Amino acid sequence: MAELPRKPAETSVPVENTIAERWSPRAFDEGAAVSDRTVRALLEAARWAPSFGNTQPARYLVGRRGDGTFERILGTLNPGNQAWAHRAAVLLIGVMVTRNEKGEIPYAEYGLGLASQNLVLQAVAEGLAAHQMAGFSADAVRAEFALPDDAVPKVAIAVGAQAPAEVLGDERGVARELAPRSRLPLADFAFTDSWTNPAF
Repeated sequence: MAELPRKPAETSVPVENTIAERWSPRAFDEGAAVSDRTVRALLEAARWAPSFGNTQPARYLVGRRGDGTFERILGTLNPGNQAWAHRAAVLLIGVMVTRNEKGEIPYAEYGLGLASQNLVLQAVAEGLAAHQMAGFSADAVRAEFALPDDAVPKVAIAVGAQAPAEVLGDERGVARELAPRSRLPLADFAFTDSWTNPAF
């Protein structure tokens, strides 16, 4: 069996391993399952993310490969994402709730982002891979799952066991899976005193 690609972050000082090891594979093992305990751990990690005034705007639709919810979520993804996401063990839609009993929830999108990052890092800690996607139809999700007006689908997430890049089948997909990761240098990322003065 081909070796699984690893792409640990190249950092100027060490960071937590779950952060360093997190990346977004598209190659998933379609024969590997994710236990209920693990799915619960992902959702608990998301549930305990910070949010503005503890407003907790994050919600998730959860489908497991082989169930109807998984197929319905898969159907809302764009064709490019469907081509690989069908192999994931779990598909989720992250939804932000924009109102509560007090009115409009400030920073709801930020809250969903924090919750989703917790979920993804928990997946890495569980030995899994996760890939977040913007390529889906929010309108299709609303219709398919009868979401209320104040529930806004913002992200799709695939979770499962990583597989060798070759399962993607096409040369471009394999090359993309194996390509090195990159980020802006720290000098272009953090500043002090003025916008053009690097903090490091």
